[in-house]
Amino acid sequence: MYGLVNKAAQDFIIESQGEETWEIIKEKAGVKEEAFVSMQPYPDEITYNIVGAASEHLGLDANDILEGFGVYWIRFTMVEGYAHLLDLAGGTFPEFLNNLNNMHAHIAQSFTELKPPTFYCEEIDSKTFKFEYHSERPGLVRFVVGLLKGLGERFDLKINVEYIGNIDGKENSHEYRVSYE
Repeated sequence: MYGLVNKAAQDFIIESQGEETWEIIKEKAGVKEEAFVSMQPYPDEITYNIVGAASEHLGLDANDILEGFGVYWIRFTMVEGYAHLLDLAGGTFPEFLNNLNNMHAHIAQSFTELKPPTFYCEEIDSKTFKFEYHSERPGLVRFVVGLLKGLGERFDLKINVEYIGNIDGKENSHEYRVSYE
């Protein structure tokens, strides 16, 4: 993952738990970097280790941390200078979700080693849709739930996300039912 993700994880922990707690988690995770370079790729294990160390140190389920981090990610990217990309992706929640693949294709022009997930949306009714998430990275089911909820905050909507399960038994393909008010 890119340093931007790890920097967001660091900021999420510092903002919610304090600098001292970040230093403890950083040490437990084996993070040697003094600072993450946003546009530099890092091994995925660093991000997973940060989540695991945070879970262990804070006594929280890793999935709860991932979901909270997903919500935080939306706010983080907006203040880190990516609000214009979010704005370009759509003016409404459904429009935004339907443009996620295009947004990631645009981001990949700058982040040349990006391995973005892919998404698929299918409308069930005017306020409900099926949402698919496909990635080569395992274990991010609840991070996606948090992202969807964070987008709900961005669009001032109440979001309900129900995880349906794996698609066709594929470990890294997941289906959600998303509704909003």
